Amino acid sequence: MTSLNDVVAKATVFDVVIVGAGPSGSACALWLAQAGWSVCLVEKKQFPREKTCGDGLTPRAVHQLAAMGLEGIVAANGHRYNGLRGFGFGASVTMKWPDHPVFPNYGYTITRFNLDGLVAERAQELGAVLLNGVEAVGLVEATESDLGGLRGASGVTVVEKRTGTTGEIRGRYVVAGDGQNSRLGRELGTTRNRSWPMGMALRGYYTSERHDEPWIDSHLDIRDPKGDVVPGYGWIFPLGDGRVNVGVGLLSTGGAWKGVNTTKLQEYFVSQTGAAWGLNDESCCGPATGGRLPMGLSIGPRVGANTMMIGDAAGTVNPFNGEGIAYGYETGRLAAGVLAEALLAGDQGALALYDERLDAAYGDYYKVARAFVRIISEPKILTACVGVGMRIEPLMRELLNIMANLMRNDRRGPAEVGYRALVRLADVIPEQAYHLLLGDVKRGD
Repeated sequence: MTSLNDVVAKATVFDVVIVGAGPSGSACALWLAQAGWSVCLVEKKQFPREKTCGDGLTPRAVHQLAAMGLEGIVAANGHRYNGLRGFGFGASVTMKWPDHPVFPNYGYTITRFNLDGLVAERAQELGAVLLNGVEAVGLVEATESDLGGLRGASGVTVVEKRTGTTGEIRGRYVVAGDGQNSRLGRELGTTRNRSWPMGMALRGYYTSERHDEPWIDSHLDIRDPKGDVVPGYGWIFPLGDGRVNVGVGLLSTGGAWKGVNTTKLQEYFVSQTGAAWGLNDESCCGPATGGRLPMGLSIGPRVGANTMMIGDAAGTVNPFNGEGIAYGYETGRLAAGVLAEALLAGDQGALALYDERLDAAYGDYYKVARAFVRIISEPKILTACVGVGMRIEPLMRELLNIMANLMRNDRRGPAEVGYRALVRLADVIPEQAYHLLLGDVKRGD
């Protein structure tokens, strides 16, 4: 195990320094190390560590884990499930994950306590230097941004939390993957587009005899203690280890959740579903924890002269469903590919490819998603959408594919994905809401 003192004493200049060993940072480190580049991965906590999350891996996430050679160990330590049961407005529907030419038709649930260290340790096995318990607290030789991009830096200043030891870790490139409240991102000059969606989630663990069911549950008409519909959803994810992950998520575009107490909302959701799952004070494993989720590429800029933002630190959570793990893995992998091109060419200008590839992968799809979240933040429209859709199973299956970004297309270019998502939503949502959605997309929301 390499220590901070070892790194500082050698005065190594790494090809890439990555701050944050969550899904995006660890994936980026893994792919770079596998390609032979020197990487230092800095994580402020010690693995294993708790992380607030729904703990669900969709087929997109499983695909990335398989590519990293980790599906086998995830399968051994997690719980495989077949799809989703949706509940809302007096109706329910059970939907298997679709067959797809790229993604598997199943997912896993596994706690982040058990998951995150797997990817980071695999990166270490491939040659990355992993520093646990070391926090990045500033930039080394920061330079001002060029043409509206991130600031540049020659590395990061760090402190070892256990000993108080400080030092500098230098790299030709610096990547921030330190989560939605990115300290490094603020140092580099990021801001969030506050007119775009923000999520808030709260989750807790409960013991339950139904811990090994093959479906994850999503409740789409979550209500506050007064009985009013709020823009969000509740979930119960079986973990297969005697526990279930129970939580609520809110979606907002400018204060729609104002006045909603998420702790009370969680308590009310548990009371609504408790009898069916055995959720009560005795089965509760501890207090619920939560956090905010910037969505839909709402944080920027994402590229500087030699710096990049990835994963939650770049606001890459899917607005349709609150999924972040898959997009952490994907953006970490995208960043690794761009960094490798820049390193091979000796050309920092190649980093501009990162924004281009993010836009190609998610731009039109997220544009539709952001607009969709905006319109369903209106309770009347949400009620109409879900109330009608829940009773038409083919439409709900189509909506599941859209929301999980698992659409099959004859042509899978970014424009086709965005357009077909928009066209398909026309079959699911009321005409008035569709016209609002179309207007938002045309304006670029």
